[in-house]
Amino acid sequence: MTPKTQTQLLWALLVFLFCAATRSQLERDPVTHILVQLPALALVGWLVASALRKRIPVAHLRSDHGMSCLLIALFSIAFWMLPRSIDAALEDPQMELAKFLSVPLLIGLPLGLGWQHAHPLVKGFLKANALSMLGVLAFLFTHAPVRICNNYLVSDQERLGLGFLYAAFALTVLWVIPLFTGRGVGERDTIPSVMARRAKA
Repeated sequence: MTPKTQTQLLWALLVFLFCAATRSQLERDPVTHILVQLPALALVGWLVASALRKRIPVAHLRSDHGMSCLLIALFSIAFWMLPRSIDAALEDPQMELAKFLSVPLLIGLPLGLGWQHAHPLVKGFLKANALSMLGVLAFLFTHAPVRICNNYLVSDQERLGLGFLYAAFALTVLWVIPLFTGRGVGERDTIPSVMARRAKA
């Protein structure tokens, strides 16, 4: 096991322990519960996938462009975005345990394995879908006249809606910047290079 692999596994363990140790504090507020704890648990699975990627057979992932893993992650994300699932995790210890196990194993791990094999068009579609979903959730949570999650107040869900909006804005900036700077994509695909080629033509 290489030092890089050991470091990634160590970080995965530390993030998981952080989520477990601060469970009560994070779950007290819907913003930290949904926008901090859940992504952190998914990050645990992503780090494990990155650490063990060379040890896991990926022939099937290459053949289907990672779609099987991405579909597993998408359905799992959809489940944990349901207000009923969030309420159940707060009220039922078994659902809480299921959350701590399923989010890393069924969201973070499949994303970490399947993302690198996905076609660029699929990646673009998933990014656009994520932004639109965050936008819909932001509108829903800020305009709903009643409590969507029974364990949180209306004022809490309004703050969560704003959190979804800020998250959508941050992801938009994060994903758009490489198109202009050339980082993370090939030089031929950057917007400045495309404009330069058109000017020469």
